[in-house]
Amino acid sequence: MSDSGPVSEKSALVLFSGGQDSATCLAWALERYERVETVGFDYGQRHAVEMEARLTVRDGMQTVLPRWAGRLGPDHVVDLTGYGRIADSALTADRVIEMDARGLPTTFVPGRNLVFLTCAAALADRRGLDVLVGGMCETDFSGYPDCRRDTIDAMATALSLGLDRPVVIETPLMALTKAETWNLADRIGGASLVELIVEASHTCYRGDREHRHGWGYGCGDCPACELRAAGHAEWAAA
Repeated sequence: MSDSGPVSEKSALVLFSGGQDSATCLAWALERYERVETVGFDYGQRHAVEMEARLTVRDGMQTVLPRWAGRLGPDHVVDLTGYGRIADSALTADRVIEMDARGLPTTFVPGRNLVFLTCAAALADRRGLDVLVGGMCETDFSGYPDCRRDTIDAMATALSLGLDRPVVIETPLMALTKAETWNLADRIGGASLVELIVEASHTCYRGDREHRHGWGYGCGDCPACELRAAGHAEWAAA
């Protein structure tokens, strides 16, 4: 478990879905920033469990990281259901999870991270928050081009120009494998944080909360479950 080191006087807004990656990013931000708020996006996800997991993980974070609980500020939810209907995918409609003609998985929601970051930057501007924190990762990603480092850097530049102020986007998981993401959670919050992520966070594309594995709940065979399971196994064996 991490000892609390120097804390930045800056504030952060964490893009928070309630999944493993965003839960780890929230803990990372609480460790570093004096004030942390969270934002979630309702884009018409097929599985309501994703929005429910956000609240469970947020509440649990204050219990497993009590020394930083006072840093956690308000949560915000942005209604993007109209966008979700436009950006039709296997996450918003009853479609088979497979590769499409471009070689992208049908779980890809076109431009999702671009929309999320734009909304988050606007919210941060109005809330006076200095840094955006997102769980994008190009090491263990599921084929999503809007998770790449170049995409995030380009968005930071565009948002800085559009808002006429520096927009900083921190992506602490960008170069980490899933095993290293599990290890980061363990370093920050020890077994209690790892157990919260296992038990309460939700990553499965099929919304499965019936089947409990050592790495958490999920169907076990969608791309998100496979990545999470493989990472947990590698981390546990280290």
